[in-house]
Amino acid sequence: MNPARPVFFVSDHTGITAEIIGKSLLSQYPDEAFATESLPFVDSQEKAQNAAAHIKDSSKVSSLRPFVFSSLTDPDARDALNASDALVMDIYGQFLGMMTAEIGHPATPARGKFHAMGDQNTYTSRIDALNFSLATDDGMALKYDRADLILVGVSRSGKTPTSLYMAMQYGLCVANYPLTPEHFDHFDLPAVLKPHLRKLRGLTLSPQRLSQIRAERRPNSDYASLETCKMELTTAETMLRSAGIPVLDSTTRSVEEIAALLRQSLTNPTVQRPA
Repeated sequence: MNPARPVFFVSDHTGITAEIIGKSLLSQYPDEAFATESLPFVDSQEKAQNAAAHIKDSSKVSSLRPFVFSSLTDPDARDALNASDALVMDIYGQFLGMMTAEIGHPATPARGKFHAMGDQNTYTSRIDALNFSLATDDGMALKYDRADLILVGVSRSGKTPTSLYMAMQYGLCVANYPLTPEHFDHFDLPAVLKPHLRKLRGLTLSPQRLSQIRAERRPNSDYASLETCKMELTTAETMLRSAGIPVLDSTTRSVEEIAALLRQSLTNPTVQRPA
């Protein structure tokens, strides 16, 4: 088995930007083995030099040149990192150089500006949205007038993680409501949802995937059986589509993908289920 190539995400703040870009690029090489490590808060020259030494040492173990995805903003720290003898992909340096050439004057380095609290109103709205999603999780509180979206689906279809992600990432107030066997008996949407049809979005997934997820929680139960999952999913989707509610299949999608598609549906209200 080939050794894993060392990969580092280096930042003078949280490292989220470097990780997102780096992992996206690494995913394009599925047959390669990578050993990833995050080095956040490299916010001094000494820390940058220590990071460079650590990265340089890693190549001795694998005998492979390390990859480094860097979002360091200080030019001196970036120079120190370049002494690591790694393949350094300088995210800010590359793009800021292009932007400076176009704008006509250099950038003003500011650590962590993108992921800091920044605008207090924006930060507060995200926390408020998160509290809303927690308060309305699984139909606990039916305060839907404030909701930007209401996710509807059977148990374990991904409603809660998607709601919380959209609150944190986009500052959207996203509630979620579970469809249970008692709703299937009436074959009708719950009355509490009907005044908010334009806000409703359905989540579905394959019966096999739902059965697998449920079995992790309640193994060998009727709740997790493939037949139960097929029945609930088919009935729920028929109910939702009959009411004109867009339905999104989450079987092969990450939370990030689901959230992006749902956000897009706010301006384009038809979310198509893939064939």
